[in-house]
Amino acid sequence: MIQKEIKYNLHNTNKSETLKLNIHEDKGIYLIHRALIQQLNNKRQGTANTKTRSEVRGGGKKPWKQKGTGRARAGSTRSPLWTGGGTIFGPKYKKYNIKINKKEKILALNSVLYNKIKDTLVITDFGHNLNHPNTKLVLQEINQLGLNNNKPNKLLVIVNKKQKNLYLSTRNLKNVELISVYQLNIFALLKAHKIIITLSALNHLNKAYND
Repeated sequence: MIQKEIKYNLHNTNKSETLKLNIHEDKGIYLIHRALIQQLNNKRQGTANTKTRSEVRGGGKKPWKQKGTGRARAGSTRSPLWTGGGTIFGPKYKKYNIKINKKEKILALNSVLYNKIKDTLVITDFGHNLNHPNTKLVLQEINQLGLNNNKPNKLLVIVNKKQKNLYLSTRNLKNVELISVYQLNIFALLKAHKIIITLSALNHLNKAYND
């Protein structure tokens, strides 16, 4: 494991900001894959459930006697062969949760952040002038940054704290995802073509992911 230092040019200024990340060069891809599988699996509800013949209500009485009727023998009306009967090998309630070590998860996030250097833009603040929800102003700010939202590219905006007006202004934009730095996850980073990080969010990343 080695420490990499990334230098970002602060947009519209002559200043630069650094982000120090601990990276595992040999197992970076493995850790990213492991973190992604863990996140996707933990999203699964696993609530699909069917009833077996023992769980379906009724069927306690034998429909007809064993012999002498000419019909096939039957012991219950809830046999899987009957309409209204139980289900054979149907889905049952299941937990799909996977555990991953905290350090492994941080290393995976660090690896993705490091690989997305060219697609990352650091700005002082985003949507700070919103007194009320206004999607048009947010789109103007995105276009001023040189990022065209009309393209089918996904844009991830990482802020220190989600402001209500900013959240309401961006939730109607299908190609823009607003996320707090405290909720940063591997899936959001991987699917983003461009990333905007505010200065306060970058400072938090330096403190949280540099241990």
